[in-house]
Amino acid sequence: MRRHDLDWLRVLVFALLIFYHVGMFFVPWGFHLKNNAIYEWLVYPMLFLNQWRLPILFVISGMGTFYALQKRTGAYFALERIKRLGLPLIFGMLFIISPQVYFERLNKNQFVGSYFDFWPNEALNGIYPEGNFSWHHLWFLPYLLIFSLILIPIFLYFKKHPNNKFILWIKEKSRKPLGLYIFVIPLYVAEAFIEPYFPITLALIDDWFNFINCMMLFLFGFLLMLIKDVFWITVEKYRSYFLTTGILSFTIMLVIIHTYEDSTIRHFTEAFIKVVNLWSWVLTLFGYSAKYLNRKSKLLNYSNEAVYPFYILHQTIMITIAYFLIELEWSFGSKFSIMTFGTFGFSWVIYEFLIRRWRFIRPLFGLKKK
Repeated sequence: MRRHDLDWLRVLVFALLIFYHVGMFFVPWGFHLKNNAIYEWLVYPMLFLNQWRLPILFVISGMGTFYALQKRTGAYFALERIKRLGLPLIFGMLFIISPQVYFERLNKNQFVGSYFDFWPNEALNGIYPEGNFSWHHLWFLPYLLIFSLILIPIFLYFKKHPNNKFILWIKEKSRKPLGLYIFVIPLYVAEAFIEPYFPITLALIDDWFNFINCMMLFLFGFLLMLIKDVFWITVEKYRSYFLTTGILSFTIMLVIIHTYEDSTIRHFTEAFIKVVNLWSWVLTLFGYSAKYLNRKSKLLNYSNEAVYPFYILHQTIMITIAYFLIELEWSFGSKFSIMTFGTFGFSWVIYEFLIRRWRFIRPLFGLKKK
């Protein structure tokens, strides 16, 4: 049975991604373009979102994989993943990402000329950041594609043996709220012992911590669907418990960051609090969505199809708008609003009147042909 709360969560979290990327224009963290005024206070809501926005997307993707494999062979599933993830990635790298790099080069005085002077000769010249060819925000697609392919044997085994001892053990543990925190253990091992040596690069080949961490979250999503109603009953029943744990752990993490100097003890303590915090918010969101969002609607049907094209398009549109706002002496609210509404608005226009209606364009954005 389809869970509409998962569809709603997917739509809402990807919508938050647009707000998050707009926020990156205003905070002191590294990004492709930066506003002429930086707002330190914005770091805290951004840090909060940053803890769980990607983890829950990988968990939801793992849950979606469970559904996708129910009526597909491993070979058919692999082919479908290549078409739905690989084709939009290649198309996006060739045509969607290059305007982002173009405006960044203009802003940093690294290129002079029109976009058609830049593409394709300069746009396809070398790998970013030294060159201009990149997947930028589309990094999610190659990671998800590789996870889907290399985990197929494990998924097929669990599909054929849904009541093996390991799954029954997880099911028994998950009947209690504390039992769902067994998933924190492998996350902590990666955070404590791998992260210090492999900073996140999103470049795939040297991104070992991020690769392992995201693949575990993807696998967790599949495993949680195997224990079925036990998981949903637990997260819905104890959602306030997970919410309280999330608030407390995030508060403790901020205290650690602002109070203690870097040290081995701080690293291992902060790593533990961080994984407890992110997993608590993941469980909280599943719990409240199971309670209030597990219902279908026409808006959900429309949004569920639109979310993939919106994801592919949004950052290019946002950076294009941002380039023309950088030097304006406008307030944070004015710029943030223009970038947010402009990104949603132009994404919708392109989706509604081009992508959605043209059957040969749809696969380039991960949609099935009508």
